[in-house]
Amino acid sequence: MTSDERTITNPATLHDPAPFGYSHAVSAPGEIVHIAGQYASDSSGSPVPGDFATQVELAFDRLESALAGVGLGFEQVVRLGTFIVDHEPSKLQVLGKALGARFGDRLPAQTLSGVAALALPGMLFEVDAVAVRPTDSGNSQG
Repeated sequence: MTSDERTITNPATLHDPAPFGYSHAVSAPGEIVHIAGQYASDSSGSPVPGDFATQVELAFDRLESALAGVGLGFEQVVRLGTFIVDHEPSKLQVLGKALGARFGDRLPAQTLSGVAALALPGMLFEVDAVAVRPTDSGNSQG
């Protein structure tokens, strides 16, 4: 699918969220698809050692693979949940770079949570997603 059917809404009564890496509201017609939390993992599911930036990149690579597995891409993502171990403001630059590379200026809605730890030792970042599979307008039933 190459069409981006998302509608991004950032009301003038709220602050501009783009510098923070998200949009206030995103909607799209179609079937909702939930993608589980993805992290920097190897083929056995073990966390890949690395610094925060490396883990963010690998987590988004894994998210891309999960999306592709159901025939979707970043252009169908309407919401992200991001989890950062020992969050500090400098980590926002790393996350912002990764988001910009994948979403450009069409940023999904996002909730960022700073956490003390994630499910497995060594995990520094995790991202889950909600995507929308567009309805097939050429396959309507009467």
